[in-house]
Amino acid sequence: MDFLLLAKAALMGIVEGLTEFLPVSSTGHLILAGSLLGFTDATVRSAKLFEIVIQAGAICAVVLVYWQRVRETLHGLRTGDATQRRFALNVLIGFLPAAILGVLFNSAIKAHFFTPLVVATTFILGAFVILWAERRPTSVVHIHTVDEMTPLDALKVGLAQSLALVPGTSRSGATIIGGMLFGLSRKAATDFSFFLAIPTLIGASVYSLWKDRASLGAADVPLLVVGTVVSFVVALVVVRWLLRYISTHTFTPFAWYRIAFGIVVLATWQFGWVDWRG
Repeated sequence: MDFLLLAKAALMGIVEGLTEFLPVSSTGHLILAGSLLGFTDATVRSAKLFEIVIQAGAICAVVLVYWQRVRETLHGLRTGDATQRRFALNVLIGFLPAAILGVLFNSAIKAHFFTPLVVATTFILGAFVILWAERRPTSVVHIHTVDEMTPLDALKVGLAQSLALVPGTSRSGATIIGGMLFGLSRKAATDFSFFLAIPTLIGASVYSLWKDRASLGAADVPLLVVGTVVSFVVALVVVRWLLRYISTHTFTPFAWYRIAFGIVVLATWQFGWVDWRG
């Protein structure tokens, strides 16, 4: 096995772990990192599949951080606990819009929306939505914990998550900021975004593995293992940090970062440094 290729896989895992749960779009960062590292489909047979599968590592980090709640939910489903059943139902409801729309329109979205202009625009527009959400009065908050959410609240957040099918939007950004705009507290929106990521990203990883199983070879396994393990470790640190961060800070810095990154997308496209259509 090429150790340089393994090192690149580890670096891609770091990028995934750092960006998956922050409102900055992991996909955009993986495209940029892959281009700079030479880790693309032109040089690595399973590069795009790799980017999706290593999300499983990041999800395992969320499961570990929220293991107590995950265990309580599973136990509650067996024992008939009303609170846990309602919570599980809300997660399912929130998951379905992106799952259904992804299966129906994913190919069309990749064919027509994966352009530098769209990616840069969604980065910058998303930044202004974050700034707007953070400037709203705290009086609009009426849901302080995920257990206070109704199925309608979950559906609204799920519809917001489906916006992340458009490149550059950010799944976590869409769910967290969408939740805040729908009346969830910053903490409740972040928690639900993490819980919603579990079926969403696991589903995407399993679906991609199954769809492209014929293209996988023995040489791909070490890359997938390294990328997944590294993304798990880094995401574990990021998730724990983010939960502490939101207790005393807003998402405003991420908005300014998104604007800067949108400009980077336009610049790298204009000068031909990165293939954003990959």
